[in-house]
Amino acid sequence: MAAATEEEAAPALRPDEIKAIPVRHPGRWIAAAIIVILAADLGHSVWTNPRFRWGIVGHYFVSSRVLHGLLVTLELTAIAMAMGIVLGIVLAVMRLSPNPLVSTTSWLYIWLFRGTPVLVQLLFWEFISAIYPKISLGIPFGGPVLLQGGANAWITPLVAAILGLGLNEAAYMAEIVRAGIISVDEGQNEAASALGMTRLQTMRRIVLPQAMRVILPPTGNETISMLKTSSLVSVIAYAELLYSVQLIYSVNYETIPLLIVASLWYLIVTSVLSFGQYFLERRFGRGASRELPPTPLQRLVRNFVTIRPHA
Repeated sequence: MAAATEEEAAPALRPDEIKAIPVRHPGRWIAAAIIVILAADLGHSVWTNPRFRWGIVGHYFVSSRVLHGLLVTLELTAIAMAMGIVLGIVLAVMRLSPNPLVSTTSWLYIWLFRGTPVLVQLLFWEFISAIYPKISLGIPFGGPVLLQGGANAWITPLVAAILGLGLNEAAYMAEIVRAGIISVDEGQNEAASALGMTRLQTMRRIVLPQAMRVILPPTGNETISMLKTSSLVSVIAYAELLYSVQLIYSVNYETIPLLIVASLWYLIVTSVLSFGQYFLERRFGRGASRELPPTPLQRLVRNFVTIRPHA
């Protein structure tokens, strides 16, 4: 009986459940309030300042000359990035080659194009006729010439822009791809060799698919950077977005509104590219973690559901 009485009394001696009280962070709310006030003040100043000429911005935002410049910018970005990615993969494989001549050639290319400004390279290709008035293709060292023509006829502003941007981008993509390749465990190569795969088959079927998770984020950043770097083509009078805007404000002298138009289009396209980059990274990162990261919409819904009960 005594033992039973002690067992019955034991639950009464247990302490009450601990009630968790969330820690308050007044500093965060104060900082958020300051940011909101400053942002609202800045937005009001920009919107009500008549010198921004928002009417002019709206008028030229969808004008045919601006849209044509935007289309040229997108085409130039796509072509230059495609050229840079393909050549960068080749250079990365060459850099990792056991052949010292091949690896040294790749290293010299990367050293040269990363070490000189892209603006200088664009100007160099634009004025290539100063050192090579004629360009010929054929067998070297006095062999038969297959094609020959003037440098100015072959190296148009479009070709100069593609060469300047694409060849420069290839040097950076080579280092990005090389970093992705060496991130793959060496055992993958050994296993592929044991299965009888050649070096090229191993690279194409085993290494590169796994390296994409490392290659993709900086490649997305390079694409966005290429979109903005394409504005440098305006120095060789190629009618991309910035040069199209410059042609307009050189006539009507509405410099600031036209620069705002160009900036808004760059922001819109950059946002679209960033959105696409996020979903590509999410797709290729499926095997890296047990759960995929939430999409922006899922994150927004989750934050709303979390904040709403406290409102």
